Amino acid sequence: MLPTAFLFPGQGSQELNMGRDVAEAQSAAMDLWKLAEKYSGIKLREIYWGDDGATPAPEMSDTRALQPALTVVNVSLWLAARQRAETMPVIGAAGHSLGEFAALAAAGVLSVEDVVKAVTERGKLMASAGPPSGSSGHGMAAVVKLPLEVVEGIVDKAAKQTGAFLRIANHNSPAQYVLSGEKPALDLAASLVKEAKGRAVPLAVSGAFHSPLMSEPANVFATILSGLRWQPAKFPVCMNVTGLPERDPGILQALLTAQMTSSVFWTTTMQSLYAAGARRFIELGPKSVLTKLVGQNLEGANGDVNDAIAQSAGSLDAVLDL
Repeated sequence: MLPTAFLFPGQGSQELNMGRDVAEAQSAAMDLWKLAEKYSGIKLREIYWGDDGATPAPEMSDTRALQPALTVVNVSLWLAARQRAETMPVIGAAGHSLGEFAALAAAGVLSVEDVVKAVTERGKLMASAGPPSGSSGHGMAAVVKLPLEVVEGIVDKAAKQTGAFLRIANHNSPAQYVLSGEKPALDLAASLVKEAKGRAVPLAVSGAFHSPLMSEPANVFATILSGLRWQPAKFPVCMNVTGLPERDPGILQALLTAQMTSSVFWTTTMQSLYAAGARRFIELGPKSVLTKLVGQNLEGANGDVNDAIAQSAGSLDAVLDL
């Protein structure tokens, strides 16, 4: 059996009816939805479990609802897969941004209840972290089809010319990045991306996530994280802030605390898991976003990318087929 790494997606992976099949088949998963609704005060199942053919509700993108709901889906899929995982040579786990909480739950670093509680508070804090009054606004934009050195040059030029803050918040793959910062710099960067034959796509978010502009909510969240029960990891978790595997609960806490204001180094994360021996990557979550990035991130890494297998398990049936 191939050495395996488990991946957990973050915001942007939500979809209608996500996690419904697992919850309707397994009471533990349904209990997680109820717990998240209790902590958030939001009727999450009414938002995410529409009738067949229904149009996704705008509330699905509200980070106050999305963070607890998507985490419940990710964790529910892990609980459904856990027995099978015990027979696999697990190299480690990683989660993209919000998904990092599910990865820590899977590794036994944080309890499922603590994770649901934490992400609920995280969603509230991030939703309230709008720009100061009188400012031109904060935001994020995805940039595709351009190499890192070109994106870095664009970010530097846009920040200098506007005097506004801008940084690369997500290194998702060698041809996919996310910018985070103040609107004047973001707007100029979008124009420069177009001139460079790339594409910039504004993201529907409430703030400049993964940047120092999130310092105020990050400070509040640090206090919440310090009150959780942290345990040594059962298997390494590659953390967003460094992209490197860790087991020590103190280090994991420090890195998760820094995550809200730090960039997400997903390419480094994937290459670290590969270097540690992972050859099978299983994404537990909806939409297969991370599964599609596996090949892009391992191309050029030591070894032959063709020996790595990427699988998506976003439903109970897919988990049972692992």
